[in-house]
Amino acid sequence: MSWNNQGGGPWRSQGQGPWGQGPGGIQPPNDLEEALRRLQDAIRSILPGGGGFAGRGLLFVILPLLLLWLAWDTFYTVQPNEVGINLVFGKYAGKTPAGLNYNWPWPIGSVIKVPVFDQKITEVGYRGDTGTEILAESLMLTGDQNIVNVKFRVAWQIDPAAPEDYVFNIRRPDLAVKAVAESIMREVVGLKTIDGILTTDRKSIEPDAQSRMQKVLNAYKAGVLVKQVQLQSVDAPQQVLSAYRDVTAAQQDQQRAVNEADTYANRVVPEAEGGAARIKAEANAYLEQTVADARGQTSRYNQIYAQYKNAPGVTRERMYLETMERVLGSMNKTIIDASGVNAPVPYISLDALQPKAAGAAK
Repeated sequence: MSWNNQGGGPWRSQGQGPWGQGPGGIQPPNDLEEALRRLQDAIRSILPGGGGFAGRGLLFVILPLLLLWLAWDTFYTVQPNEVGINLVFGKYAGKTPAGLNYNWPWPIGSVIKVPVFDQKITEVGYRGDTGTEILAESLMLTGDQNIVNVKFRVAWQIDPAAPEDYVFNIRRPDLAVKAVAESIMREVVGLKTIDGILTTDRKSIEPDAQSRMQKVLNAYKAGVLVKQVQLQSVDAPQQVLSAYRDVTAAQQDQQRAVNEADTYANRVVPEAEGGAARIKAEANAYLEQTVADARGQTSRYNQIYAQYKNAPGVTRERMYLETMERVLGSMNKTIIDASGVNAPVPYISLDALQPKAAGAAK
């Protein structure tokens, strides 16, 4: 809004500009040198005699004060963990890194120092300093219509690339981060079943919630970086906690039984397969041995038959003698001439009456 349509500013009467000019006068100066020159002209105009000795004395008093004011509030220091936000007439004019920097002094300019590298912690569902449980924040509804008690914490910091968003876009950033964290965690829990949340899905909940939180905060231009989402505890409500623990114990027993069965199967199956392979190998060896014996007997018979055809009588006699030798060779026997020419003389076998030696008996 211009000075001409306001009806009177703080330094002028009706119809005058801020520097004592009329409605069509000069606009506010843009640099310090021009402002000082016009201030000197204004002081001379109000002093009697056109600003003589008394005017020069007053000027010598004001100028050192003015220079002291400029030197005192123009330069400032930004710490290594901070970023400076420069304001000129309340409007954002840029940010400055760590070190010695400068800006227009007050009331023209001001500086907001933002600790961008300090990590902040937001607790949802509990308060760690007092150990208090906040059921209104921790009780959440799962995808299978069950209630689960979720307590978690969020580690976050100001975005060093956009600290001005953190300063100007959100009035209470800590409350905004807490509200977004609770809302996103309820959304993630609502996509899971209670069995998965209590057992296998806990590792996937943390990165999923962190990613969703960062997207929402970026959409708000909050200037916040979510560093970590960490679940502190995930339990069933206190009223049914013992029943859920029994269910969990039963599931663990079931898994243990399945593991033991798999271990037994892994031990027995290889043994059975090895036994079956051994039986097959023995059967194949017996088959080969039997076939080889049969082929050998066949070859022997064929050779005997070939000799038999050449001399049947001699072959029969030899076969008879070999057979009798094999059958009667290991027996005690008495040979008698049965032709009837010489009658046998009765005798008593003395060998049967004599005791046999231990070695002979064996």
